[in-house]
Amino acid sequence: MLDDFLIRALVAGIGVALATGPLGAFVVWRRMAYFGDATAHAAILGVALALGLQTSVLAGTLAVALAMALAVSALVARGQAMDATLGVLSHAALALGLVAFSLIRGPRVDLNAFLFGDILAVGVTDLAVIWGGAVLVLALLVWRWQRLLTATLNEELATSAGIDPRRERLVLTLALAVMVAVSLKVVGALLIGAMLIIPAAAARGLARSPEAMAVLAMLIGTMATLGGLGLSWVADTPAGPSIVSAATVLYLGSLAGSAGR
Repeated sequence: MLDDFLIRALVAGIGVALATGPLGAFVVWRRMAYFGDATAHAAILGVALALGLQTSVLAGTLAVALAMALAVSALVARGQAMDATLGVLSHAALALGLVAFSLIRGPRVDLNAFLFGDILAVGVTDLAVIWGGAVLVLALLVWRWQRLLTATLNEELATSAGIDPRRERLVLTLALAVMVAVSLKVVGALLIGAMLIIPAAAARGLARSPEAMAVLAMLIGTMATLGGLGLSWVADTPAGPSIVSAATVLYLGSLAGSAGR
């Protein structure tokens, strides 16, 4: 029989995988991989501020992640280079977060749990938060799917169809911030980007349509969760990195499969 903590970890990991699959597909299509990392790094600063102000970690993480996403969008809209802007804000947020952690008074905080995740310590309340965020993100993507897809494929075509590409970009940005905030407990800030990118990248060479790619990314993320937790259970390895390692193996397998096909 599986222990309760392992079942909770499995349920949490599946919830994250189901939401990061289709969201990661848009990240890959829009070449926003570094954007996901920047938002995740900002989450560390949010955690430090929340602990320092003795408020909800989820609220602090979500607030700073949203602020980062909106700041990047605003600077790029003003003509700043995307890669340079992301590089500056990403490293600045991570550095400020680490400095803020060192200044927190009181009991020592386990920084590794926020950097690499602590999925085996997920509780019932955490499950409610993770699945609530995942359902919200999935509902948003389903609702805006066609508009998001059109704006991703061709912004001029989207404009001619009455779709505002900037609004769709903002919707995607907000969904990404929400997912980063609720995933922090599972895989940590340094690995969230991997769960967004690797399953979607693995599905890309196997899918024949955008919808198929999103579904495949969800399945691959779920398989990575199962494989990573199994590896962690058998070999006593860190759960978060083990999940990402399993996703990497699946990605390499997809490369071989797509090349053979």
